Amino acid sequence: MKGLAAGIGVVFLSPILIAGSGMMLASSADAVQSNGSFSGCLTGIDSNKVAEQVTKILDGASGKDMHVEGLDLPAEQVPNAQTIVATGISLNVPKKGQIIALATAMQESRLRNLGYGDRDSLGLFQQRPSQGWGSAQQIRDPVYASEQFYKHLLKVDGWQQMTVTQAAQAVQKSGLPDAYAQWENLATALQSAIAKTFPGAGDADGKDTTQGEKPSTSTTGCAPGQGGSGFGRIPEGSVPKGYSIPKDADPKARKAIEWAMHQLGTLYQWGGSCTNAHGPDPMGRCDCSSLMQQAYAHAGITLTRTTYTQVGEGKAVSLAHLKPGDLIFSRGTAARPEHVGMYMGEGLVIEAPRTTKPVRITPIKDWDILAARRVL
Repeated sequence: MKGLAAGIGVVFLSPILIAGSGMMLASSADAVQSNGSFSGCLTGIDSNKVAEQVTKILDGASGKDMHVEGLDLPAEQVPNAQTIVATGISLNVPKKGQIIALATAMQESRLRNLGYGDRDSLGLFQQRPSQGWGSAQQIRDPVYASEQFYKHLLKVDGWQQMTVTQAAQAVQKSGLPDAYAQWENLATALQSAIAKTFPGAGDADGKDTTQGEKPSTSTTGCAPGQGGSGFGRIPEGSVPKGYSIPKDADPKARKAIEWAMHQLGTLYQWGGSCTNAHGPDPMGRCDCSSLMQQAYAHAGITLTRTTYTQVGEGKAVSLAHLKPGDLIFSRGTAARPEHVGMYMGEGLVIEAPRTTKPVRITPIKDWDILAARRVL
């Protein structure tokens, strides 16, 4: 694979490298700010249009006449994106890892090989020499910077089960941890378009679990229907204005959601049975797992009592394919989570959060999801 990486460096990177130095030209990137704040999502990306424009640029067409949504200098940015994808392929990194790397570079540098940044941050990923990422000269080499990002990503336990923004943050430890999500759609389109220019490459390890999936319904998902942010602030114990259980929800999931919604506003009680949440006995109130258990009991489905055991119920589901009624887990670890809620569709979750708080509905973007299970 080192031979492939070396070949990629010569064939695809030579037009944009300084001869004999292996360092990318700084060009107009130094006139552009990096690390911009989260400014909204790029939704409705036309993947076919992106592929068409990217292919033309990589075939040598002038970027001046090209337009790729989300890229203001595609002639500079697309070759950098190609370097990231090519390096991922050479290291046998799956498609999802390449998408994570692209989204990260788009947030950190807008896909430009910057010679400046916060403190001593440099390059595509704004890596810092003082933090052990390498020398300034090494970090300004796009292949080296990409390799370092991938090596750190692959060391993150369970990164392939994380959302794009969770995995990126695990590597970068950014002060703006939610900002990577805004680039997921574009990163997905770019990866698909660029990977097709490497005949036979596809997914490097042949085990692409993201092929054909839409960008994940993540804790920082973009579209209001995914992240729930479109409902605005949700007063505790209330139903967001405009929400209704999706028409295509499984009938049993609908019953479970409806029953859980009748418990809105009742106070949390650790160890409570959730058998009489509106009654005078505190132990009849709900904690997170008893809310799930009793909601599904009223739909004719038996669940075990605790979060620790419910995470083993039913079957695992991808966050990209959540359906109303799915259980989502957070806090603790994926094997032993400490909190559970029920996905309601439209980017919303119903939960019994913690002591002193009532049963409530929250946007899924506020969740750091460790696992999801379908119990139907």
